[in-house]
Amino acid sequence: MTNSALTIGGLETVYDALATAIDQAGADKAQLFLVKLALLNANALADETLFQQQITAALQDL
Repeated sequence: MTNSALTIGGLETVYDALATAIDQAGADKAQLFLVKLALLNANALADETLFQQQITAALQDL
């Protein structure tokens, strides 16, 4: 597995796409959309341990 990261520009592009998609889903479906997206990304990542680490990191400082 390679350990590559997005550039700042790449992160901004992803953030913009995510914000647009959340708006498209609407407030009543945003949570369902985010769960589906997380599961799709977990499957693409194919690493349960890394995914759990990302969950832990995302929960910090909420």
